[in-house]
Amino acid sequence: MKKQNYIIVGVDGGGTKTDAWAVGLDGRLLGKGRSGPSNLRNSGIKDSALAVAEAIKKSTSGLKRKKILSAFIGLAAIEEEYKGKENGIKKEILKYSKALSDAGKVIIGSDQEAAFRSGTDEKEGVIVIAGTGCVARGWKKGKVIKSSGWGWLADEGSACWAGQQLYQKVLREIDGREPKTTLYEIASREIRFKNAEELNRKVYGVQPVAALSRLSLAADLAARMGDKEAGKIFEKAGEELSLAALTVIKKLRFGKEFPLILVGGMFKSSILTETFKRKIKKNSPRAKIIIPSDPPVYGAVKMAREKYGKS
Repeated sequence: MKKQNYIIVGVDGGGTKTDAWAVGLDGRLLGKGRSGPSNLRNSGIKDSALAVAEAIKKSTSGLKRKKILSAFIGLAAIEEEYKGKENGIKKEILKYSKALSDAGKVIIGSDQEAAFRSGTDEKEGVIVIAGTGCVARGWKKGKVIKSSGWGWLADEGSACWAGQQLYQKVLREIDGREPKTTLYEIASREIRFKNAEELNRKVYGVQPVAALSRLSLAADLAARMGDKEAGKIFEKAGEELSLAALTVIKKLRFGKEFPLILVGGMFKSSILTETFKRKIKKNSPRAKIIIPSDPPVYGAVKMAREKYGKS
């Protein structure tokens, strides 16, 4: 076969966005695509499939006469309530993706595994994802352990969770239950609301998860400007994420150095990251903390390449 006629595709589907990369068999990046959320838990199978198909279409739109040899599609919740439904999800994606319809191999897998592989070539270790949602998962000798990551009502340490903390704090300040602080001022300016009713229309709208995640950005800005209450939110987030990671580490009993990969926008907060690292170093000094320079979709590409190699 002529290698220049074939490509490999990796997809990372999350709660806010879906990224797709198309690469040549030589590993050269040929195209990128981004669409809306494809978290199965939040969006359902059909809307997730549509988002995946759109991202792949964008990543391959400028590539003529290119056939997808292998594709790895990493999706949130595939290891939880959607486990065992991979074939149905795959069929739904193929309905909307012309590019995938004649692909050689299409694998539906976990966004967590793809994120882990974006930071290491090791097969054993721990991943902590803290973006719109969050989760900790580890792999060792065929055993897989997960902690946290049960959805936006329980994702302690995620952007959605941080947004909820800010939302509750701002409402207390609006009511007069607490004095107004710079946190209220920054949030009202960034999210653009004048009263509780306007804030509620944004939060309880069509996409509450996305709205709460945007509120976390205002909390982060306030924290970086020195707001103590906002700082407490991110300090608590770091504690919650480290607790999830340490729970996984303890259950897997890592006895030697292992990679601990940190992925997600919440780790852009220095307060959160420093709190997390301090807790980990104190309780699990053998953990080698890695924040990948490449995004999770890169891990999906690596896995697609491996599947192609095996086939």
